[in-house]
Amino acid sequence: MSLLDYDRCHVWHPYASMVNPPPVNLAVSASGTKIRLDSGEELIDAVSSWWCVVHGHNHPVIMEAIRKQTEKLSQVMFAGFTHEPAIRLTEALVHHLPEGMDKVFYVDSGSIAVECAAKMAVQYQYSLGFPEKCKLLALKGGYHGDTAAAMALSDPSGMHALYKGVMPKHFFAEKPRCRFDGPWEDSDFDSVTAQLDAHGSEIAGIICEPIFQGGNAMWFYHPEYLRRLRKICNERGILLIFDEIATGFGRTGRKFAQEYASVVPDIMCIGKILTGGQITLAATVTNGQCAEVICRSGGFCHGPTFMANPLACAAGIASMKLLDEYDYLGNVRRIESELKAELECCRHSSNVADIRALGAVGVLEVHEMPSREKIQRIVLDSGVWLRPVGNYIYTMPPYITTTAEIHQIVQAMKAVAEAV
Repeated sequence: MSLLDYDRCHVWHPYASMVNPPPVNLAVSASGTKIRLDSGEELIDAVSSWWCVVHGHNHPVIMEAIRKQTEKLSQVMFAGFTHEPAIRLTEALVHHLPEGMDKVFYVDSGSIAVECAAKMAVQYQYSLGFPEKCKLLALKGGYHGDTAAAMALSDPSGMHALYKGVMPKHFFAEKPRCRFDGPWEDSDFDSVTAQLDAHGSEIAGIICEPIFQGGNAMWFYHPEYLRRLRKICNERGILLIFDEIATGFGRTGRKFAQEYASVVPDIMCIGKILTGGQITLAATVTNGQCAEVICRSGGFCHGPTFMANPLACAAGIASMKLLDEYDYLGNVRRIESELKAELECCRHSSNVADIRALGAVGVLEVHEMPSREKIQRIVLDSGVWLRPVGNYIYTMPPYITTTAEIHQIVQAMKAVAEAV
């Protein structure tokens, strides 16, 4: 039995059925923007392997950092121990994070970072004497991960609707309507105010993906929305949580998406780009005042087995160093300009409902998505790896993607849009 045949029989892939598994490609190596298949073909990774491989695959600086760390310490429990990679990575992060965001809790995935943020918000309110404040307010159109608490904070009518019976119940405001580059309308915030007026006594904090709603909407919304969130959280004594897992470290054209609104949250979730996508690591970050209040009621009760894994921390240090050594934001601005220009060729396609781009993100919203078999054929014919979601054909390429590769990516996106 071949590897792919065995995979089809026994290996369960993300968002896939074992009854009729979707086609998969056998990757054997990767370098820079390219993934090499067992056939010898190469695919441009137009989605940065789920938005994380921004410096390129197998970046030699990051891989060498991991290799050197394996010679010293590959894993030690973080309860009762610490180690230099965790300390040095924290030092690098404090340099990159917004001023005051300097208390770093490491976890092993973005979903868990969100879960920790929710727990921190609840413990914060408990410590202040408000145990009834144990719910969060989230936004429709949002996506925060696939674990139970993260699903519960994602769009309730989105991809996780099937599991509502096992998820805790939270409150939701309507998806922001005002486009990032459009005019602001005060009414766009009415739903948040209404939810807080009705349920404010139960709400510990508000969570959102700043500026860019990813997996459930692929939508860029107006920065004024974030300014209104910051103001109303201050007024009502609740915490503001930004999920910067997909948006952090340059993806939207700023180091952090929150910078478009010149606001800072109380709690941040970061991940993906943290290690350049070479190994899993994430973190939940807060400020000193928030951490002090949380800890009035005791230690924060969370401890992943691989918390602050030394190999992952070594990769993180190398990734942060790379951000300091090349003009990654300049690359992102170039990619944004190229995406906007290239995507214009798709605007009048009969299947295209909208086009939008910000930073190193480009989106074709379509009326109808072609079959996965057609998409697979286009991927192999075009040499571009795309992974559409819902009615969105999108790209979030590595920051090192060339102008020629951006053109090739958009042509592949157009081919998918026209393949219905």
